[in-house]
Amino acid sequence: MPFDSVLFVCLGNICRSPLAEGAARKVAGERGRAHRYVFDSAATADYHEGEPFDPRVGAVLKKHGAYFEHRARQIQAADFHDFELILAMDEENLRDLERLAPTGATARVALITEPWGGGRVSDPYYADDWACEQTYLELENLVSRWLGE
Repeated sequence: MPFDSVLFVCLGNICRSPLAEGAARKVAGERGRAHRYVFDSAATADYHEGEPFDPRVGAVLKKHGAYFEHRARQIQAADFHDFELILAMDEENLRDLERLAPTGATARVALITEPWGGGRVSDPYYADDWACEQTYLELENLVSRWLGE
């Protein structure tokens, strides 16, 4: 990955984006490259600001050895300069990010699925535990591909 700092973004920062952040931390650590990257996650909306991630997300992250401490936050203008790459979980998040980006933003903003034809990462918020597990597995696969070998 030609990027050293990555921000994962979804609507509320309690499901998909922290799942992606946890997967990225885990994959980079397993590859002995955790020291090389800065990973974080944020929301396009402030619905859950300051809250921990969804309990199902915590359980899935623990199960996969990808757990970390987390509090939801909304994306800030500085994030568009502080991170080299901002990855959105779906097209709506991408449109919101493009709208929120300040003039002169330096971060590359893209769908997390962009290199493989685009598409959305399923949101498990209104689904069951199984959906949360499947979303994690999808994100771990995508993150692994972004990080390369």
